[in-house]
Amino acid sequence: MPIFRSSCQVKFTRTLFLFESKACHPRTLSIGTRSFSSHKMTASLIKKYEINADMGEGFGRWKLGPDDELVKYIDAANIACGFHAGDPTIMINTVRLCKKRNVKTGAHPGLQDLVGFGRRKMEVNPSDLYAMILYQVGALQGILKSEGLELTHIKPHGELYFYMLRDETIMRAVLEACAHFKVPVYACKNDRQQAICDELGIVFQEEVYVDIDYDSGGNLVPVAKSQPVTPELCAERVRRMAEKDETVANDGNPVQLGFKGRPFSVCIHSDMATALGNVQKTREAIDQVNNKSK
Repeated sequence: MPIFRSSCQVKFTRTLFLFESKACHPRTLSIGTRSFSSHKMTASLIKKYEINADMGEGFGRWKLGPDDELVKYIDAANIACGFHAGDPTIMINTVRLCKKRNVKTGAHPGLQDLVGFGRRKMEVNPSDLYAMILYQVGALQGILKSEGLELTHIKPHGELYFYMLRDETIMRAVLEACAHFKVPVYACKNDRQQAICDELGIVFQEEVYVDIDYDSGGNLVPVAKSQPVTPELCAERVRRMAEKDETVANDGNPVQLGFKGRPFSVCIHSDMATALGNVQKTREAIDQVNNKSK
């Protein structure tokens, strides 16, 4: 459980049980005290509307998503780091693919769930999750360094994102790990996450989704519970979000987004059957919106 030292320092501990003959002796393992007051960000919010996409989400001989084509239409890639998908070879190949296209290279850490693609609910100790984020993002950062590139952002994957929304302790553990890398964190608009990011000195880059639904409260609906979309619908949603600052919820009613003219990033899922068409039409819409904003 977390022991709160101050508004800027948190110390996570967990109990390990060492078995000696018939006795069970608990031992506390300190994960460390972390201060973020001296962190300085090396990046800022985006200046125009952009597209980000999840990439490198295969494993071994199994390939998922048309990454070779998708990369031609996006501005930023969220690269799977091995826990929900991806492996070392796929990671380095995805990094090289992004390098050729001058696409931003971000980390896409998830829960340790290859079988469920990181989209199943899991209970994880906050200190373990803190370490998992460091492990995944650090691995990608090492590969990026070998290619002469830098980590540009971090975006939590799938159920990890929803877990953060349900549990503020989990949200804080994830964001404290992210803070060490001094890059923006991508996620949907969320006042609580914005506040913690501000506290930790993290740039919080807001994003939207056009290939899955929102509910009447403006909350994101998980992929499995969203209705299928067409490329044309993705483009229509982008224009409405940028021009009217709203989207249509799954009950058919409009929902205000609250960006007030600030550019946002648009996420496209690469594992959908219509992914390539979705990103092509979204690119057209994004370019039109950016041209109008000049």
